[in-house]
Amino acid sequence: MGEAELRVGTSGWNYPSGKGTWNGIFYPPSRGRAKTFDELSFYAEHFNTVEVNSTFYGQPRADVCRAWAQRTPSDFEFAVKLYQKFTHPKMFKQQFTKTSGSSEAAGHDSLLDALTKPNASDLDDFKRGIEPLASAGKLGPLLAQFPPSFKNQPASTDYLQWLLDSFGEYAVAVELRHRSWSDALAQTLSLLNGHGAAFVQIDEPKFKLSIAQNQLPNITTFYYMRLHGRNAAKWWAHDKSEDRYDYLYSASELHEFVETADAARSIVKKAYLYTNNHFSAKSVANAAMIKKQLGEPLEGEYLDEFRARYPEVTAPTAPHAVGTRHPQK
Repeated sequence: MGEAELRVGTSGWNYPSGKGTWNGIFYPPSRGRAKTFDELSFYAEHFNTVEVNSTFYGQPRADVCRAWAQRTPSDFEFAVKLYQKFTHPKMFKQQFTKTSGSSEAAGHDSLLDALTKPNASDLDDFKRGIEPLASAGKLGPLLAQFPPSFKNQPASTDYLQWLLDSFGEYAVAVELRHRSWSDALAQTLSLLNGHGAAFVQIDEPKFKLSIAQNQLPNITTFYYMRLHGRNAAKWWAHDKSEDRYDYLYSASELHEFVETADAARSIVKKAYLYTNNHFSAKSVANAAMIKKQLGEPLEGEYLDEFRARYPEVTAPTAPHAVGTRHPQK
């Protein structure tokens, strides 16, 4: 097998508010009421893939996905996160109860379970929403990101089996975080491999019940890695959710993942690597540093503020860079 294509990007591209906003760092400063600046198009000048986070909070809409396809180059790809109803039932149930005003249902778990359980209509809505990306040849893998509370037990494995069957026509990457899945690694891999699903390799702060991973590909079709940062102090205790992603990987810390992802290219047909440490565009800086360590050109323009904050991005390439790569087409 020849060397596979490796796509590097960030998890999300729109962070307009909070202390960790990208405005004034990666994107130009606040533009008031002006609507002419296109963040996605600007982002796509720098990277050829992005992980979509917004579809976790609401079902994808065909008109929105069609616009994304139109605003990006022909070789751009979107990895799309599954709607939270598919992966975070407790979170969805809480949100459902809050927004629907179903106070009567709050004390009836069986009724709530029935109302919030994913069904055929939910599947159809999601697939219909992402269809414009698929038709444009810009749909990458679907990301099923499960919470740490999703443990390896019969009900969970049955559900995961159903979910992978339901999205069988797509490439699906599964992120599991509880140690019970790696404690029964052979069983976990058998389930994922049987559906051609990639076992997402993640880097994040490690705790007693955190999953153990070897960073190796489990299938030959594609590889999927996510770097969440290592801000252990604020992972669980934080004022704002964005605080847990306030972490910048050093060049030496990234080198481990660059070598791993680069080696995976000789095993799989395609590889994806996303940085999710989005606070103040640190994910952008680390994604650019990864590209540089791979010997790939840094495309697009970076603001002076970005260069001042993250001088590692534009500093001379370190001697241990993996090697010179040619941009994938």
